[in-house]
Amino acid sequence: MARYNVTNYTVESLLSDIKCGNVAIPEMQRPFVWDASKVRDLVDSLYKGFPVGYIIVWQNPDVKLKDGTTAHGKKVLIDGQQRITAMAAAIVGQKVLNDHYKWKRISIAFNPLEEKFEVANNAIRKSSKWIPDIAPVMEPAFDTFSFVMEYCHKNNLNDQMPQVNAIINRLRSIQNNSLGVITLDSSLDIDSVTEIFIRINSKGVVLSQADFAMSKISSNEKSGSVTRKTIDYFCHLLESPEDLKDIQSNDTLFSALPEFNAIRWAASKNDPVYKTAYTDVLRVAFTYKFKRGRLSDLVSLLSGRDFETREFRIEIADDSFRQLHDAVLQTVNQTNYERYLMIVRSAGLVRRSLIRSQNALNFGYALYLSLRARKIDSNAIEQIVRRWLVLSILTGRYSGSPESSFDYDIKRFSAYEDPADFLRLTEAGELSDAFWNVNLVQRLNTAVASNPYYNIYLAAQVKSHDKGFLSTQIDVESMLENRGDIHHLFPKDYLIKHGVPQSQYNQIANYVFIQQEINVKISNSAPCVYMQTVLTQCQTKQPIYGGITEEAALQENLRQNCVPAGFETMSIENYAEFLEERRELIAEKIKAYYFSL
Repeated sequence: MARYNVTNYTVESLLSDIKCGNVAIPEMQRPFVWDASKVRDLVDSLYKGFPVGYIIVWQNPDVKLKDGTTAHGKKVLIDGQQRITAMAAAIVGQKVLNDHYKWKRISIAFNPLEEKFEVANNAIRKSSKWIPDIAPVMEPAFDTFSFVMEYCHKNNLNDQMPQVNAIINRLRSIQNNSLGVITLDSSLDIDSVTEIFIRINSKGVVLSQADFAMSKISSNEKSGSVTRKTIDYFCHLLESPEDLKDIQSNDTLFSALPEFNAIRWAASKNDPVYKTAYTDVLRVAFTYKFKRGRLSDLVSLLSGRDFETREFRIEIADDSFRQLHDAVLQTVNQTNYERYLMIVRSAGLVRRSLIRSQNALNFGYALYLSLRARKIDSNAIEQIVRRWLVLSILTGRYSGSPESSFDYDIKRFSAYEDPADFLRLTEAGELSDAFWNVNLVQRLNTAVASNPYYNIYLAAQVKSHDKGFLSTQIDVESMLENRGDIHHLFPKDYLIKHGVPQSQYNQIANYVFIQQEINVKISNSAPCVYMQTVLTQCQTKQPIYGGITEEAALQENLRQNCVPAGFETMSIENYAEFLEERRELIAEKIKAYYFSL
């Protein structure tokens, strides 16, 4: 069986097919990312007869209608959107959306004398030698004869009318140039489509499962466009809240819908710790609503697939689109989103830099929505979600490809009458004494400051309201928010002077957050030197390094920062022992923090 077929379309017929809906282009309402010079180059290639690459579409499967008849699936564009948009902009004169959701025209100018294309500018528009915009020339009713006479008269080229006429006709014939359209068979699964796409696409671009899902959403004429815009605009407003008015004025139809009112609050969020892209919204909505983790299943459901009979039925497609739309609205709902943010922050995860796994956040949100839909007690939801989020980060549960883990976890949580039972079962397996006492301690033996275990340690300090090293008032959370200094307890220069390599002096067990002025004063002194000064200031009540002047306060500060006993007497000979002891103290703090969540 053929996996795909290749058909040649003229530029004109392809644009016409898209306009009448035979081919569903999924991203016409999304920002056009090409700059105008790339549009110019594409038109130039078409004019010269150069190949401009294949357009790839995926045939939707035929579906059985409720009356027993069969509807032929339309084609969904999965590669070539930018090229098609560029052709529509230059040849048809269609406006495009820029990255601020403002509609604009891209006018491509043409000089018949030099047979040269340029992006139109003021100088070109004032020149009689240039056609400032080729789109009117492409219109069916364009009068070539009258234009050529007028153009040649203006430029004293009456003796060159035949040549100019031929050039203008060649320009107009761009619309008759052929484009190769690869139509992938409807029986292919996403993995096969992805493989074909990668092999055909010379740029090595990889489409994600979410890209296919978004394309499928766009192909639905009933609610697809609204669902997609809800996702796109929500994510855009989280990233660029200043574009709210532009979206509202440029898309008046969508702005009048309740879906727009449901997302406009996103423009008021100031850099939230959990910021979603369209992939994240799709994954959360699908996982929570359908209790599945593989987005390929979403594509199948939106196509109307019955997983038991393997048939495609319209009622399954319609129900899947309805459920997805509802799930998206729950995902972008302000109350849900902000309550989840509060849960995340209540775990001490107050900065995105502390959460390296977006997928851990995604599953946490899907879990929150799922438990809330089951009307689980709100206190229980908070504890389960907090612990699961931190467990996921500590164990790297969703690193790499998360889909199988998403699928397994959401089904297990849903299967237990008390979802906390699955949490406890997972804790017993993943967070045993061996993990806390051996594995975690070993994983803290690293010089990578962004490692998840150190980030969770910082979250533990935030949750406990711990003060920075040798600080009386400034806590670790404030230092994280304001980029406080990370200090080496054994100063870096001191260790370098004693021949300690970078992989050892930059161990995370040697790191601590500290106020900059204290860090500067300590300089490159050994612990046994600067800590003796701190002990002395507790006796004299004359602060030198920070404001601590009570020994009890000093010991509490050292405890909060997991500084080993006897640190005040340590020198280079004690460095290796110090690292081992501090790793164990950090691991103990993380354990206590986890079970306090």
